Amino acid sequence: MKMKQYIFFASMVFTLFGLNAQQDPHFTQYFDNTLFVNPAYAGSKGVMNITGIHREQWVGFDGRPRSSTFSIHSPLNYESVGVGFTMVNDEAGPVKQTMMYGDFSYTLRFKDSDHKLAFGLKAGMNIINVGTSTLQTTDPNDPKLLTNVTNRVNPNFGLGVYYHSSKLFAGFSIPKFVQRSYDGLSSTSLEKRHYYFIFGGVVPVNAQWKIRPSAQIKMTAGAPMSFDISSAGIYQDKLWFGLMYRIASAFGVFAQYQITPQFKLGVASDFGTQQIRNYNYGTFEMLASYDFVFKKQGIRSPRYF
Repeated sequence: MKMKQYIFFASMVFTLFGLNAQQDPHFTQYFDNTLFVNPAYAGSKGVMNITGIHREQWVGFDGRPRSSTFSIHSPLNYESVGVGFTMVNDEAGPVKQTMMYGDFSYTLRFKDSDHKLAFGLKAGMNIINVGTSTLQTTDPNDPKLLTNVTNRVNPNFGLGVYYHSSKLFAGFSIPKFVQRSYDGLSSTSLEKRHYYFIFGGVVPVNAQWKIRPSAQIKMTAGAPMSFDISSAGIYQDKLWFGLMYRIASAFGVFAQYQITPQFKLGVASDFGTQQIRNYNYGTFEMLASYDFVFKKQGIRSPRYF
């Protein structure tokens, strides 16, 4: 095993089994993945939406993180209620997680305004596998590396609040509230509680262009705060060009195209600002999103978040 691979795997294991750190995956196109972190987002688009994102992080690095997320959500006939489902498959070195959650939201509407305030709840589970026996280590008797974790099921629940209108949005959420052990035994290798703040809006520039700034803050005990800032230029409500900066971590670019009022595709890439950037070719994402229209009035367009 190459030295850089050993260092990576060792850091992954100690992160999971000895230290507190951020564990939920990052996405450059986080603004299209809001349901994963905030259940109050369910049904906010006014139609049934399906979105999928696949992320390949640190391409060229063996054991690199890989994350795929799928979400579906919709308002019910009583439109104050929204429901959804999210699933995330996340791999990093010897660690594989599959998170599956159902989402529920209830929305309050403001009189004579398009402003809305939604409250959400999610419940589900995380299925964890850790193949520590596949690692090459300097100490084969290290007690933290002797036992594999196979299909450990950690049930959990989360909650969130989401405020939005046609021009702005803001939300706060805790997607996994209970801090459970990865192996059922350790008091330190826990699924840590993450706190998310997300906010943004859309600003008209002229008849052709709009600017949509947004930001996401993620905090958890024992790890530096993650702060993502992005801004997208929107041309004729169809073509999106954007930049993203994750403070002290990475910068990225993304482009999205609204092929039809219902169907959108996106690509993104980001590059780390830390020394590990010297050992990989960057990070890449692909996105697809589709809105289903079942009502005669059609889809509410354009849609910015």
